[in-house]
Amino acid sequence: MAEQLVFPAGFLWGVAGAAHQVEGGNINSDSWVLEHIPNSPFTEPSGDACDHYHRYPEDIAQIAALGFNTYRFSIEWARIEPEEGEFSTAALDHYRRMLAACHEHGLTPIVTYHHFTSPRWFAARGGWESAANAEYFARYCARATAHLGDLIGAACTLNEPNVGLLIQQIGHMPPDDMMAQAPYRAAAARAVGSDTFAAFPYCRQELARDTFLQAHRLAVAAIKAGPGNFPVGLTLAMSDHQAVPGGEATRDRVRRAVDDVFLDAARDDDFIGVQTYSRARYDAAGTLPPEEGVELTQMGYEFWPEALEATIRYAAAYTSRPVLVTENGIGTEDDTRRIEYVRRALRGVHRCLEDGIVVRGYCYWSVFDNFEWAMGYRPKFGLIAVDRTTQQRAPKPSAAWLGGIARANMLTA
Repeated sequence: MAEQLVFPAGFLWGVAGAAHQVEGGNINSDSWVLEHIPNSPFTEPSGDACDHYHRYPEDIAQIAALGFNTYRFSIEWARIEPEEGEFSTAALDHYRRMLAACHEHGLTPIVTYHHFTSPRWFAARGGWESAANAEYFARYCARATAHLGDLIGAACTLNEPNVGLLIQQIGHMPPDDMMAQAPYRAAAARAVGSDTFAAFPYCRQELARDTFLQAHRLAVAAIKAGPGNFPVGLTLAMSDHQAVPGGEATRDRVRRAVDDVFLDAARDDDFIGVQTYSRARYDAAGTLPPEEGVELTQMGYEFWPEALEATIRYAAAYTSRPVLVTENGIGTEDDTRRIEYVRRALRGVHRCLEDGIVVRGYCYWSVFDNFEWAMGYRPKFGLIAVDRTTQQRAPKPSAAWLGGIARANMLTA
């Protein structure tokens, strides 16, 4: 007889998305600027994305109908404050309607206040490279919470503020001195009539790290001071850092720089959001390439679902905070591999629960095949396919499979 792995009562089973990646037409954001300049780091512009800005009522209804009880999405700062000090009540009302739709369909809304994109005016003021700009983020969080807080189920201040450091460490992004001289950065500055343009993660990561840490502290205070009573935390991009013999010192150095400094900041939060996709391996000289013979995803990293269990254990032990898996998933055209990846990842989550680790929920990334930043629309992470011409939605078999697990609160292993 198949083993049945039952999850705790009240476990949050969700899907995740981000405003810029699904809404479309986010013209006031720093990312939109970067997508439309010569030498852009993006392979294609986001354009209409999944038109979720207009189609959210049916999209939210479909998420609930599939069996999920949670929807993690971000509100877009560039829409809410399109010019410095000018807040859009219309944009805030839009997100309030999204929150109300979640409640109407029995979904707990997890709101991310910043998912990579910022207003273009913010980037033109030095973005996350300027420590003084943390105050702008806190002011935005206060204004958004005043309008939305009574409907929020849980909140994430910042999405993966460490991801730039992570991809820099593993060799997929230039060091800070080269980043400051990137030709697209100068082109973006000219496009907005400024002498600087610092958009995340295309900025100097050492400076951004300190601004993010201060912004998180200020944002938590601002959100807690507003209406509503909901948990607030930080989400981190976490790899399963593994050392081959002789690589232990390298692994520990990377982990301290990429994870620990941010985990320190989360120790006073209500939860830590863990976002994991694969592992990273190290020897004495640095980061190793994918191991020979290991399956790769569309993103070029290893198919390694067991990474999630490792990062949950590390984050929980380090912070002594409850864990919320705010992202986990796979970019693949083969939906059977998506199911296998998630099945193995969930078994790891359940082993953590069996050992007494507090895990509040699991959110799959992503709800749709959406805009995956520099790689455009090629990687397919979604449970739901989207026709880029007609915007027609088509749930994949993995959507029904994972939705069934969510509805039963149980994985048949």
